[in-house]
Formats: sequence, C-alpha cells, structure tokens
Amino acid sequence: MATVEVTKDNLQQLIDDSDVLILDFWASWCAPCMQFAPTFEQASEKHQKITFGKVDTEAQPELAQAFQIRSIPTLMVFREQVMLLNQPGALPPPVFDKLIAQVLEIDMAEVHAEIEKAKDADDPEATVSPEGAAGNEAGGEG
Repeated sequence: MATVEVTKDNLQQLIDDSDVLILDFWASWCAPCMQFAPTFEQASEKHQKITFGKVDTEAQPELAQAFQIRSIPTLMVFREQVMLLNQPGALPPPVFDKLIAQVLEIDMAEVHAEIEKAKDADDPEATVSPEGAAGNEAGGEG
C-alpha cells in the first residue's frame, strides 16, 4: 500500500478507520526527512494491513501545531485510536521494522483497560460529566 497524504481534513477519519496508523511528520527542506522517506515507503509496501500517512508540516501547520511537533521527522503511531508513540528522529530500516513488530504485538485490550483505569483514578467525574469529556475528542493527549 502506498502512503497516504494526511491533512487536517482526513486525519480523524484515518485514525478512526485504521487498526494501525503510522504517521511521518516531515518537510521537503528537511534532509533527515528525505533520507527516511524511502524507509517509510518500503515499510508501507511490506505491511499492507497498516496505514502509513505522511504529514507535510509546511502544508499542514495546524496538525504540526496540534501535535506539538518540535522536530522533524517525527513518527507517531496509533493503534485502535490510541497514540502509542510520538517520537522525533529518523529510524534505520531494521529499527523501524522492529518498532512495527512491537506495535503489532501489543495487547490492546490491556492498553484500553489501563486507559480506563487511569481515567477513573485521575477524574472520577469524567464518566458522568459530558463537559469534562468534551475537550478530549481530538485524538491526542489532552
């Protein structure tokens, strides 16, 4: 599968529709981004069931700002609508392959249970107050 161009208009749909979504925040002037691009593209061809998206930080400054991207390239991984990784830096192919394997091995039922437990511990009213939940719909960390 080829990579998908990610915009503010399609990001939420990609997060919602993809079991695994790997995002590459990049810019055309960024030499490390250009060096990492073939690795990212090869991984997208190798892992057909994973959605690979590229976010051009110059064309999508709102997304870069929303996710507080301070350094590029930055990799972000979502699985079942949960952000598992937000890490700057290009990875060599073997390390990127290992990262993908680790993401696929994660027990997401356990992750979702931990999230619910943390929500209950941090804010016991979050489950009963719609006002408290309204601010966390963007898919990122609040």
